[in-house]
Amino acid sequence: MTKLAPPFTAETAAAKVQAAEDAWNTRDPERVALAYSPDSEWRNRASFLKGREEIRAFLAEKWSREHDYRLRKTLWAYTENRIAVRFEYEWHDDDGQWFRSHGNEMWEFDGDGLMQKRFASINDEPIAEQDRRLT
Repeated sequence: MTKLAPPFTAETAAAKVQAAEDAWNTRDPERVALAYSPDSEWRNRASFLKGREEIRAFLAEKWSREHDYRLRKTLWAYTENRIAVRFEYEWHDDDGQWFRSHGNEMWEFDGDGLMQKRFASINDEPIAEQDRRLT
C-alpha cells in the first residue's frame, strides 16, 4: 500500500481524498477522528475546534442530526503537505427535509499523514428528495 503522507503526488493526494470520503461515509466519529493529529485545528462553518476529542464530539453531534448522510469529495489541488478539495453531501433533518451541502476544504498534514489543519466553507441548499444525486 502507498503511504498517504507528505510529500503528496497526484496519486497519493487522490488516494488521501478517497480515503477521507470513505471514512466520513461510515459516519463513525471515532474512526474519522483518528485521521486528525491530536492537536488538529478546525474551522467548520462558524465552529472552531482544537484536538481530536472536540472533533469526535462535533462529528457525533453532526451525524445525530444529519440523517442518511452521503458525501462525495473531489481533489482540487495539492502541494507538498496540503490538499484542497471540493465536496458535496446530502442529508435530511428530523422533519424529513433534504439538503445538499457543498463547499471547499483546505487541509494541511503533518509528516505522518495526520491532518493538522482543516478549514471548511460550507453552504446548505434545501432540495426535494427526488432531486438527490448521492444515493
